[in-house]
Amino acid sequence: MKKPTKRMQLIHKIINIKKKYNIDDGIKILKEIPSVKFIESVDIAVNLGIDPKKTDQNVRGSIVLPHGIGRLIRVAVFTQGDNIKIAKKAGADFIGMNDLCEQIKKNGINFDVVIASPDAITTVSKIGSILGPRGLMPNLKLGTITEDLKNAINNAKSGQIRFRNDKYGILHTTIGKINFTAQNLKNNFITFLEKLKKLKPNQSKGLFIKKIILSTTMGVSIIIDPYIIN
Repeated sequence: MKKPTKRMQLIHKIINIKKKYNIDDGIKILKEIPSVKFIESVDIAVNLGIDPKKTDQNVRGSIVLPHGIGRLIRVAVFTQGDNIKIAKKAGADFIGMNDLCEQIKKNGINFDVVIASPDAITTVSKIGSILGPRGLMPNLKLGTITEDLKNAINNAKSGQIRFRNDKYGILHTTIGKINFTAQNLKNNFITFLEKLKKLKPNQSKGLFIKKIILSTTMGVSIIIDPYIIN
């Protein structure tokens, strides 16, 4: 068995992987973990009390966190006509229709969010097999199919996160960077969980938020006590 690095040995001295921490202590410990050469993201995983095999129990949504997520978001917009000027002014990184499709087919994906005006859906569907597996296909419920391109682009640029549960009923997303203040990370955490609670499907019975895990990109997982959340 490969011997753990000195950093991982120190991490395991700081963290009790079986303990449930309150959010304040959890964030404090994450910030005490020996750092790496880049600014790590703080990620959250939530085990939901749903049956992911039933479509009416799947959870998906989006939210603009109060303190953003701490990284530059590149936005691709499918639109045409007067909307091109609106998208450019709002700061979209890539704009087009069929030409943008061909660019993506040739060069791959080099953006984080895709937004489309309603008249562009047929065009976007041509590359659904490329965007779909990456979770980038525009969606009306997430606000990425919209007439209000300016607002959608502004939300994306300000750090709007989009999330959906996987086939195991677990939802993964990021709530910021480790160099955020503890209070800002806590605010993002609470805002996200409050949004998530509102999305509980009517068909989901019993405990909705069963387990919460916080981690950094290169760190280990910390269990956050969900008792105060439900």
